[in-house]
Amino acid sequence: MKLLPARQRLLQPLGRLYGAAMGLRTRLYAAGLLHSRRLPGTVISVGNLTVGGTGKTPMVLWLAERLLAEGHRPVILTRGYRGFGNRSDEGMPDEVALLRRRLGEHVQFGIGKDRYQNGLALSKNGAEWFILDDGFQHLELERDADIVLIDSTDSFGSGAVLPAGRLREPRSALARADVVVITRTSHVAALENEIRWITSAPIFYGQMRLETVLRAPSMTEALLERVQRQYKFFAFCGIGNPAAFFNDLTKWGFSVADRRSFADHHRYALAEMQELERAAIARGAGALICTEKDISNLPHSLATSLPIYACRIRLALSDEEAFWKTVRAAVARSQPVNRA
Repeated sequence: MKLLPARQRLLQPLGRLYGAAMGLRTRLYAAGLLHSRRLPGTVISVGNLTVGGTGKTPMVLWLAERLLAEGHRPVILTRGYRGFGNRSDEGMPDEVALLRRRLGEHVQFGIGKDRYQNGLALSKNGAEWFILDDGFQHLELERDADIVLIDSTDSFGSGAVLPAGRLREPRSALARADVVVITRTSHVAALENEIRWITSAPIFYGQMRLETVLRAPSMTEALLERVQRQYKFFAFCGIGNPAAFFNDLTKWGFSVADRRSFADHHRYALAEMQELERAAIARGAGALICTEKDISNLPHSLATSLPIYACRIRLALSDEEAFWKTVRAAVARSQPVNRA
């Protein structure tokens, strides 16, 4: 939810203090007065400057699949929601559950606040490539490449730092990035120019492509396109940027009767699902639709008469080979001896 201008003004002094503290922290790490720890392998960080969704999970998925295709067995290091987080029925944070559905057992996960110790433990099993999820501000761990995602629909929020705005640290922190990916668009000249004032890092673009629509909770039955065109959908989600999902549904050709959003990582109660169904029926919808991430937070028993579907998406980069070459070049600069 966007803050009201009056409240923003009230919180701006706190935002300036928080931003100054984050800047001081970064300088202390750069000067070696605070120490980062290095894992015995290659670390690629995926992060952003703002709170909310920018497409980090699809990027983590893209990197993991690319490394698997090259014969590596990557590890994904994630803090999880609030350290442990809302968890799926299998006891995993929702984003980890999503990634595991997509990647199977080919990728290991280190879940928890101390990502260094988790990575170190997994390195003893032979892991040499680590993807640091939501890692741009996690300076406790050294990385070989920093990928920063910026959502074109809300690039820097209001421009203010928490708690006055959505920035986790001042925009100047973007200077640490090795690669910048602008998501949910193919080109935004004005945003590129704004970024260029801060960093000379290569800029790529990424869009969310609909891969398939699957019925929950099994996620094995695909919705046929001809059937999709016959439905009106009631959309709901509990993600960092719900407006982006609702806009994507329209772009993908869904007929949306109404929509409802919840807090990021929201765990749905049975009563909430029943209320959503009643609202959907009242609006003439024939099905409910949400994101794949929401599936892990649905109740054990889906006692709804309307079907529930989830959108499975994939990140499509503007130039995948050039992007990967750029990431590899950043790794090579960080590691004098190539461990790949």
